[in-house]
Amino acid sequence: MTPQIQWITLLWMLFSGAAMGLAYDSYRVLSGQLHFPRWTLHVLDLFYWCGAALFVFRMLYVSNYGQLRFYVFVGLFLGVWVYFLFLSVTTQRFVVMLIKVVRYLIDVLKRLFRLMVWAPIRMLLKLLKGLAVMLGSLLMFVFHVVLKILLPFWKLAKWMFRPITSRLRMSKWLDKLINSAALLWNKWFPKNEE
Repeated sequence: MTPQIQWITLLWMLFSGAAMGLAYDSYRVLSGQLHFPRWTLHVLDLFYWCGAALFVFRMLYVSNYGQLRFYVFVGLFLGVWVYFLFLSVTTQRFVVMLIKVVRYLIDVLKRLFRLMVWAPIRMLLKLLKGLAVMLGSLLMFVFHVVLKILLPFWKLAKWMFRPITSRLRMSKWLDKLINSAALLWNKWFPKNEE
């Protein structure tokens, strides 16, 4: 292995160590801000270390075809150390700021949804409800007027068929049904409205 490849590998390992530190800080801040359940932290730690190992070995394979040397570990250690020495606090603040921005954007999107989608739907539903009530009232009025117009004809038909209906015996359930319909009719259309 040439010295040039060794220096390139060392630089890639420095970069990989810094990337591991960046990912760890981001994960740590996210898990603190999003309040994951305590038991999931162990699973997330396992995922982090598996991902970090795959990333480092991929970088090692790209830089020197996977040859493991002492300077690889030195490069990783120096990369992590330099990252935590100079960039860790800045990264943590940036991730916290990013979380606040994302929460603010989600809040703005919720407000826009309420204003642009939910409020018109609610107003449309209120309008439809008002129209249904008005249409129902109109239909009841028309029904009432039609019944008032047909009332003399009903009385005439009742008078004409009285000799026939007086000889028929109604069953008890039919008599109860007619009486309850008459009570309901008198409740809906009282006679004092005229």
